[in-house]
Amino acid sequence: MEKSYSDSYKAAGVDITAGYRAVELMKKHVARTMPEGKADIGGFGGLFPLDMAGLKEPVLVSGTDGVGTKIKLAFLLDKHDTVGIDCVAMCVNDIICCGAKPLFFLDYIACGRNEPEKIAAIVGGVAEGCVRAGCALIGGETAEHPGLMPAEEYDLAGFAVGVVDRSKVIDNGAMKEGDVMLALASSGVHSNGFSLVRKVFDVDRCDLTSPVAALGGASLGETLLTPTKIYVKSVLALLKEVTVKGISHITGGGFYENMPRSIPKGLGVRIRREDVRVLPVFDLIQKTGGISEHDMFNTFNMGVGMGIVVAEEDADRALSVLRAQGEDAYALGTIVRSDDGVVLV
Repeated sequence: MEKSYSDSYKAAGVDITAGYRAVELMKKHVARTMPEGKADIGGFGGLFPLDMAGLKEPVLVSGTDGVGTKIKLAFLLDKHDTVGIDCVAMCVNDIICCGAKPLFFLDYIACGRNEPEKIAAIVGGVAEGCVRAGCALIGGETAEHPGLMPAEEYDLAGFAVGVVDRSKVIDNGAMKEGDVMLALASSGVHSNGFSLVRKVFDVDRCDLTSPVAALGGASLGETLLTPTKIYVKSVLALLKEVTVKGISHITGGGFYENMPRSIPKGLGVRIRREDVRVLPVFDLIQKTGGISEHDMFNTFNMGVGMGIVVAEEDADRALSVLRAQGEDAYALGTIVRSDDGVVLV
């Protein structure tokens, strides 16, 4: 690459040599996600050896997402090593809802100016997310867009591909009245609802770094930037032990939008409000913004990152498996006959 440079392109705002430097810096992060510990990036396509052993009828499952306006907090706090975890989480938590094991991930970073150290920090977060999900980071793209966005800003998106045997795709057809929905606790706001969060706290002007008593002494910025919990390994462990009838990833739209996606028509989930272990950050958001309870549950995860439906007789076993995986898991609600999807009482 020693002959690859362009003074004219650099004068126009794109420094291709900075791109090469960023790739070199990110290789150590990418290597963490590879079984053989090699970071074979820089080619025109990402290669992944597909092991079909034990799969009778393999089905590929894909998911794509970004970080959303949560990324604004990363700019304000000048902390860029966790938003990559969010990006991975939003994709792999979706595909695990089908029962699919994530195989590999690719990211896309668009930036106003390529700062190699910042790009490497972002990719370091992506790699950490891949490690937590047990998948490989096999490639990506960094695009410098001068004039399209401010020099110090960037956006981040990605996609994941997983695989599941067709016979093991999670099917809600067996769900019935009396089944139990279990909650897997979230780590915080995750990566949804940040347009409202930013409005409520006026984050461009508020104090993001001082301790907040209502948050147990943590700062507002630290709390909001907490990365999205990745549930892949815990759910995969559960699927080996218990028949799972439905999984909901609680993202934008909260309870009311996401839970019905895993429940067949004619059924809903009845949840007692006092059984929801709401995290302090949501109480603070609601109080500060004067937000109705309905809007809170229709925007945020409220402390529940995933809802998993199992038969009543399997609930205790499922909770035991999930807790052994380190999850804060508990019984959240009951499947009932309803056309409302979610019945919050």
